[in-house]
Amino acid sequence: MQTNDYQADAGPKKIYQVSAELKTRLRTPLLILCDGAIVNLALLIPLGLRIYESGDVDRYLSAYLYLAPWMTLFFLAIFYSFKIYNRIWSFASMGELFAVFQAVTLGSLATIAISFFSHTWLPRTIAVTHWALAVLLMGGSRLAWRYIAERLKTNGNKPAGRALIIGAGAGGVLVARELKGDKSSFVPVGFIDDDPRKNNAHVLGLPVLGARKDIPEVVTRHKINMLVIAMPSIGASTVRDIVNICRTTPAELRILPGVYQIIDGQVSVNHLRPVQLEDLLRREPVRVDLQEITSYLHHHTVLVTGAGGSIGAELCRQAAAAKPEKLILLDHSENNIHRIWLELKDKFPCVPLALEIADVRDRARMENLFEKHRPETVFHAAAHKHVPLMELQPYEAVRTNVFGTRNVAQAAGRCGTKVFVMISTDKAVNPSSVMGATKRLAELIIEEQNRAENTIFTAVRFGNVLGSNGSVVPVFKRQISNGGPVTVTHPEMKRYFMTIPEAVQLVIQAGAMAWGGEVFVLDMGEPVKIVDLARDMIRLSGLEPDKDIQIEFTGIRPGEKLFEELLTAEEGSTATEHKRIFTARPALVEVTALEEELLNLSRKGLHCTAEDIFTALGTIIPRFRSYRKVDVG
Repeated sequence: MQTNDYQADAGPKKIYQVSAELKTRLRTPLLILCDGAIVNLALLIPLGLRIYESGDVDRYLSAYLYLAPWMTLFFLAIFYSFKIYNRIWSFASMGELFAVFQAVTLGSLATIAISFFSHTWLPRTIAVTHWALAVLLMGGSRLAWRYIAERLKTNGNKPAGRALIIGAGAGGVLVARELKGDKSSFVPVGFIDDDPRKNNAHVLGLPVLGARKDIPEVVTRHKINMLVIAMPSIGASTVRDIVNICRTTPAELRILPGVYQIIDGQVSVNHLRPVQLEDLLRREPVRVDLQEITSYLHHHTVLVTGAGGSIGAELCRQAAAAKPEKLILLDHSENNIHRIWLELKDKFPCVPLALEIADVRDRARMENLFEKHRPETVFHAAAHKHVPLMELQPYEAVRTNVFGTRNVAQAAGRCGTKVFVMISTDKAVNPSSVMGATKRLAELIIEEQNRAENTIFTAVRFGNVLGSNGSVVPVFKRQISNGGPVTVTHPEMKRYFMTIPEAVQLVIQAGAMAWGGEVFVLDMGEPVKIVDLARDMIRLSGLEPDKDIQIEFTGIRPGEKLFEELLTAEEGSTATEHKRIFTARPALVEVTALEEELLNLSRKGLHCTAEDIFTALGTIIPRFRSYRKVDVG
């Protein structure tokens, strides 16, 4: 029974396969026959008109009968040489039409040459008319084929809704073409664009129906089901304004990702996604020098500490894309590192991976690992970063952020690592928290190691990243899903924010630019009020702040400041060749004092307190002032 069922099923499949093969084989001969008919028709029409005017049938008919075989042969040969029959005409565009124009022009010149050398009389008006008609008929037949193909696709897959595209530029054109395809369940109705020059114009046959202020009226008039923001390079304020207007309509809202997320100008319906918080913080896309980055990662051994964390995992992804000789993933959490290891094996199967479960606080283990792998580039992302928790556990902050960093840096220097990049934080500037103070000590250790070793040691300092472990964003999401309230520490609390991918891109770029001993500072844009962040997230959830979801202020937590700086007054900043990356002047530190205070902290061990850390920092940097007591006014 199984065999019979299989054979019964195989019959229609085999017939379908034969039918498809037959269509493929017959396609070119049929196109050649059609083109031959078009070329002859384009000549017969002006000849027929001339016969009608003059009545001289014999002269023109004999001229045609002599020219027709040679003309047809030359035209078809030229079409074949221009690969006219290798093109998919259901996706015909200007490139295909220009190829037709070139081929017909060359064919017409060949016809005139045959007429001249054979002394066959062919008036110039007939030659010109023949050329024009051949271009129109050939191009028109191709466009007609594309139109019929699109209509068949539309009829076979009836759209579930009507879409309005906001932005009639390059991004909007990409979206419109995709929505017109056979895989889309939405049909594009038109565009919205603020450019007055595009008002009442047509793009890809679709009208520009107005400016952003007209969106509610256009949605109602044309019964729009989906709005698509297709302006990948606009700023956050414009996105926020458009989102606020769109939310007054019942239509579903989608957005096209940033330009840096669209590869080779290709986009699909799957790329269209709901508006996210990152879109409201959108800045100028990060541009990196891929050749410079590749030069120090490609075919080199790269090690990432804290590889299971949010920043470390993204460092692994982008380092793997540069095709290193080997990528070493180091983390003390087996679950996190296993997750990124599986992802990298799937996405980058050709990149050799080494997985190491280890703790940076274990000095002997670090020495052993560096001797084993001898990495040429190290990205040190392992750290304790949670401000309030580190206030409660200062000893753990010191062990990981200070001594863990020194263990990894010293091991890198001994094994001859070429570049060592430490991930720092804006909380290391005038620190008011244990976490910030320990990261500042880590920066000083890196500067001292750079003077003592041949390795290029550098640190990269930036603010908060959206979506990272410990970020406020998942906390707000959970509170919103629970119906509120959303808790914010203070109405004036501000922070710098960046997305994880763009921060890591700049970190890797900074590593390529490093000379040693500098602290790179990333351009984080304008600081954002946390309460505004909360309100944006509530609105993105389709709710109204202070109406559907309440916002409560809980007071500043231990170690927090109202505002984080990226530089101290003494450091200043210097521009680099990359406009999004700056360097801070290294602080002058007494090496003996640094070693003595690190020794004191080591001796205190479990009894180390937050005050001990700030005392050590004050001893090392005479101008250091404690910001632990924040005046909240």
